[in-house]
Amino acid sequence: MSKYKLHPVSALINAVKSLKEMALPIIVIVVANGFNFTVNVRDENFFGQMIPLFILIAVFVFTFVSGVLKWWTFRYWFEDSELRVQYGLFVKKKRYIPFERIQSLNYKEGIFHRIFGLVQVEVETAGSKDGKAEAQLTAITRIAADQIELEMNNAKLGERAATEENIRILKPEASVIYKMSPQDLIILATTSGGIGVVMAGVLAAISQFAEYIPFEWIYDEFSHLVKYSFILVASLLFIGVLGAWIISVALTLLNYFDFTVTKENDRLIITRGLLEKKRITIPLNRIQAVKIVENPLRQPFGLAKVQVESAGGGFSEGNDKKIVLFPLISKKAAVEPLAALFPQFQFELEQAQMIRPPKRARSFFYRIDFLWLIPLIAVPSYLVYPYGLLSFSLIVPVILLGIWQHKTARFTIQGSQLTTIYRQISRITFFVEKHRIQVVEQKQSYLQKRRQLATARVVVMSGMNGESAYAYHMDEEAIEQIMSWYER
Repeated sequence: MSKYKLHPVSALINAVKSLKEMALPIIVIVVANGFNFTVNVRDENFFGQMIPLFILIAVFVFTFVSGVLKWWTFRYWFEDSELRVQYGLFVKKKRYIPFERIQSLNYKEGIFHRIFGLVQVEVETAGSKDGKAEAQLTAITRIAADQIELEMNNAKLGERAATEENIRILKPEASVIYKMSPQDLIILATTSGGIGVVMAGVLAAISQFAEYIPFEWIYDEFSHLVKYSFILVASLLFIGVLGAWIISVALTLLNYFDFTVTKENDRLIITRGLLEKKRITIPLNRIQAVKIVENPLRQPFGLAKVQVESAGGGFSEGNDKKIVLFPLISKKAAVEPLAALFPQFQFELEQAQMIRPPKRARSFFYRIDFLWLIPLIAVPSYLVYPYGLLSFSLIVPVILLGIWQHKTARFTIQGSQLTTIYRQISRITFFVEKHRIQVVEQKQSYLQKRRQLATARVVVMSGMNGESAYAYHMDEEAIEQIMSWYER
């Protein structure tokens, strides 16, 4: 029995990963010191000024040593049809993963991986919980990664020795289902909603330095600018939004570069990425639902994004928990490949036969939004009067969005399939079979009860928290139809 170590570069990768997680505390230490360091030992403030630097040096040394120890103590091997992992210096931890429980091996290739010809492997099992991989091999050679897959395949076949025949059976020539063109990639990047993510990230970073930011001074200066140079303020806001949009475009281009979907036996393989190449394997039998998303910029052109909700199958961190099957595709063109992959679903719908919310439900789609509008209108109206009164104009798009949501909402039941269509900002079409549903919940507020309305929430297993679909503000009888269908 041979035990294998990770590649030595995994020590560096672990250290860099730890430093990334500690980036904000490190920046706080530097900012708190005012970038004021001295190397003059005769300076009376030498030790006081150098303490932050000593802390930084200690942090770097600790993370590097920690990365080396993680690499040095990590072992994996194959025994009794299991992948076995051992790690830890003072407290030894072991994990035994039967090959028959392994659903997929997901690969990542970061910058360091690509320099040395390595891959990161995440082991996804049927029992993976909280969206976390059962085991993670930080950096191994491609040959070693292939060996894991070969051992797994042999175990599932009940064979001990690898043969060319079983490799041929298990790994037939893959068929390409979808490949994104450069033109589609550009359209995807320029019409993505990533600007919100970028701005949220900036706000989160700012919140970490709240005590060092002179908000009072910023408020005074901003109020002065608004009073005397409204055009300048508007220009600065435009530049900020434009910058966030450019960053979101760049991130999308890097993330979805060379996006390809292939089918091998009973699984889908998705590869993508420029700087960091990723390979995600999705067993078809773990796909719980299919979701078509049309954002307002793409919908007029008949373009959409197709996602699948899977019980596992994605990566354990970041946005990769959500599995995108087709990042950008014509909605009509998506029907054929989806029908081939999921013959159990009916993707062509008779819109006229779908159940819709009644007219009396229209106000329910925007009524609750007025609650969060109150501070959005009141605060700027008070702080930057009279220009803040322009915030009252938010009422119009909120009402229009609610009317749009009312016109969009509908559902239908076709045999064992439930299809719901609803709108948040993007239009969402959700396809799910009854046996894949974990929970069906009926919600009815006091005001809904007075109008004989109700809402249904459908939950399927997906990632850590599951995924929900809705039938908003329908007739009570219509929601009861969903409940009765599920109970049968």
